[in-house]
Amino acid sequence: MGMVDTVSARRRSEIMGRVKGKDTALEMVVRRLVHGAGYRYRLHVANLPGRPDLVFPGRRKIIQVNGCFWHMHDNCPLSRMPKSRVDFWRTKLARNKQRDEENLAALTCEGWTVLTVWECEIRDVEGLLRRLEAFLEG
Repeated sequence: MGMVDTVSARRRSEIMGRVKGKDTALEMVVRRLVHGAGYRYRLHVANLPGRPDLVFPGRRKIIQVNGCFWHMHDNCPLSRMPKSRVDFWRTKLARNKQRDEENLAALTCEGWTVLTVWECEIRDVEGLLRRLEAFLEG
């Protein structure tokens, strides 16, 4: 059995309710880098599987920005399992990862090339910019 949460259930719900699904700080960093490099994109295109973060229609490319915790980034210290309600979190996070894989497969079948940018990669802004440009130009 896991540890007891250090805040009340009500407070935890308030905290988790503030977690955004789009326009996150991570996404904004990537958007600023890409835009600053001269690339233009569409946001959260509804008719594509998973409503991808940044869509470059003319290039048939997509950039997904994933939080390491929420999307279970393999071998990343930011993706550790919470100590309370472990069964709940294991199920929830596994479903997120499964949905990501399903969306990636569907996008690839539709002819899109997808780059996933992870939260932990944001720390090296210069390296990230080189990776983004290589992806968009490749």
